This record gives sequence, C-alpha cells and structure tokens, in this order.
Amino acid sequence: MLDRWTMPLMQAPLYTAARRLQRCNVRPDQVTLVSFVIGMLSLPLLALEFYLLALAAILLNRVGDGVDGALARLTDKTSDAGGFLDIGLDFVFYAAVVLGFALADPAANALAAAFLLFAFIGTGTSFLAFAIMATRYGLERPHFQRKAFYYLHGLTEGTETILAFVLFCLWPHQFALLATLFAVACLITTATRLWGGYWSLRRLGE
Repeated sequence: MLDRWTMPLMQAPLYTAARRLQRCNVRPDQVTLVSFVIGMLSLPLLALEFYLLALAAILLNRVGDGVDGALARLTDKTSDAGGFLDIGLDFVFYAAVVLGFALADPAANALAAAFLLFAFIGTGTSFLAFAIMATRYGLERPHFQRKAFYYLHGLTEGTETILAFVLFCLWPHQFALLATLFAVACLITTATRLWGGYWSLRRLGE
C-alpha cells in the first residue's frame, strides 16, 4: 500500500550507491547474492536473540535489494534471470526472519510464526500467479515500472513488510501479537488480490 510513495523517495540514494558500485565493476547479481547472505545472518542472530544485530542485517538486505535493481538499470543488465533470482531469494529471506523468531522462543512464538508463514504463502503466490498472467496479456505496471514483475497492489507490500520486521526486532517480546496482526493484514491482501486478479483476468478473457 505504501510502496507507491516510498519507492520514488528511495530512488536517489539507491542510484547514488549503485553508481559507486558501477565504478568498481560490481555486477547486479553479485549485489543480490551478497545482500541475501547478509540478510540470512538474521536467522541465527534472531535465534540467539541478538535482535538489534539482526535488525541491522535485515535493513542491509533491504538496501541491497534496492541497489541491485538500480545497478542493473544503470549498466543495462536488467534480465529475467536477475529478476527471478531477486524475488526468489527475497521470499527465502522473509521466511528466514520469521523462522528466526520462532527459534528464539518456540513456546511463545512458534504458532504466530506458522500463521505468518501461512499468510506469506498467500500474498506471495497471489501476486506471482497474477504476474504470470499479466505477462501473457502484456499488462503494464503503471506504478512500478522498475519492477521485474507485475506488482499487484495490496494492503501489505514491501514497505509494510520491512516496517513489520523492524517492529518485531524492536519489540521482540511482542512478536506473537505483532506477527498475528500482520498475518491478518496479509490475508486481507491475499483476498483482495485474488478477487481483483480473478475479475481483471476474467474481463480480459471475455
């Protein structure tokens, strides 16, 4: 929901970082992989309850996730392969963060973590499935032209997910409550995307 406003604000700093990497001959896929490795450090850090260090790893991962795309556009190396790698690793990373909280305190967090992972399956599959159909019909991405895939709007998008992770790390003892609330928001997103996607594609198919 917030991505359409936050993404334009982030473009200038992301391109500044990307230009510096371009001068060092760094490739976009290298940034993607390094960012993923950094982000995955949050899993053991969360499990060990080093929440602020985990938050630093999460934020660095998200910065890298924006820089790799900016670098790809600067170097004219945007590709379906790069977009596929980026989104695939993103979902592994998202799941790892939730798993980290479950491992930190299984008795208190495991059920809420499972509920949130269930909700993540809905948000992820609903917009990726629509992206496949959007490509088939040649649909445009009016608000997210820089995305490698069709980004179907919803209540919970990238910005909301980052904010949720920040709240989890700042108030880890409230994870169960915060994760449950965010999972409900994700399920609302799933429902609206399935409804909107179905009727959009049905009209196109008539």
